[in-house]
Amino acid sequence: MRLEKLSLYNFKNYREVQLEFNGNIQCFLGKNGSGKTNLLDAIYYLSFTKSAINSSDQQTILTGENHFLIRGEFARKGEPHRVVCSFQQGQKKIIREDDQDCTKLSTHIGKYPVVLVAPNDIELIWDGSEMRRKFFDSLLSQTDKNYLENLIVYSHYLKQRNSLLRIFLERGTVDGDMLEVYDEKLVPAGEYIYRKRMEFMVEFHSLFERHYRFLAGNPEERVQITYQSQLHHMDFAQALRQNLQRDILLQRTSSGIHKDDFVFSINDGELKRLGSQGQQKSFLIGLKLAEFQVVFQNKGLKPLLLLDDIFDKLDDERIHKLMALVADGTFGQLFVTDARANRSREIFAEAGVKSDLFWVNEGKIKGAGEVK
Repeated sequence: MRLEKLSLYNFKNYREVQLEFNGNIQCFLGKNGSGKTNLLDAIYYLSFTKSAINSSDQQTILTGENHFLIRGEFARKGEPHRVVCSFQQGQKKIIREDDQDCTKLSTHIGKYPVVLVAPNDIELIWDGSEMRRKFFDSLLSQTDKNYLENLIVYSHYLKQRNSLLRIFLERGTVDGDMLEVYDEKLVPAGEYIYRKRMEFMVEFHSLFERHYRFLAGNPEERVQITYQSQLHHMDFAQALRQNLQRDILLQRTSSGIHKDDFVFSINDGELKRLGSQGQQKSFLIGLKLAEFQVVFQNKGLKPLLLLDDIFDKLDDERIHKLMALVADGTFGQLFVTDARANRSREIFAEAGVKSDLFWVNEGKIKGAGEVK
């Protein structure tokens, strides 16, 4: 799969930009804050129907405007496709593929897969369980439509159930019939997600270990991702009933897959506490390479690989190994940002691969593939 053209209108710091991509490696070069990452985020939008950075679509509109539009022209399995994402204040976001509106945004996710490697990936190690659940949920949602649908159902009814618990506390009474309606939706969705996470970790973990060993170069290091879930040891429906009074006092549902975690460890110790910076970086890149491979194996498409400021975060040895994969054709199309132009040119030249350079400066772009 390839992204051949990208057009932006009133998106973040871009008034109007139209780009063409001819090669396999596209480098966006410029000072920090110039808008390089915004280009990657626009590509992410076309895949996931949302920003990787901003929680609100409103925050992605150019200051002073009331709408934005992103258009991408793809080649997928030999066929051309056009994807448009547009949003106007006070209206619903629209995703259009080949001139047909998507009635449900969830049906679009996974059609044009993307893997993003960004500086804030370190939060997967340092932050709480929610970040790690989001990572694996995002990956599974690209490869399994039923997983995404059940995740949407679970999230909706969990929110509704928590609202009902607050009402119970305020009124001092429990509406068992209403609670049962929510639980009947919550339980099967939660059990499905739990089973899929269990099955997926078997496939994912072996891929991750292989990539980590390649990057770290130390066969003696032992890395582990342990899936922790309350459902390992309990019946979900029974737990909801048993914990009802506690949940009412807490005003939230204390049992379920929204409490799951994926624990990262190295040499039988916590990665966050015992892993060196180099080990943590290898772990993160290993996660992303395994993500890429899982999507490729499941979709039959090589995802677009977005590398945001990655050369600042890796040492020379790990950059060299990553470039060896690039030179071997492991990946498809790459989009790279870097504040140091000479560094990127030297890295790709040393790897023996050609890259197209785009110069980004305060919402203006010059270079290969620019549409005048």
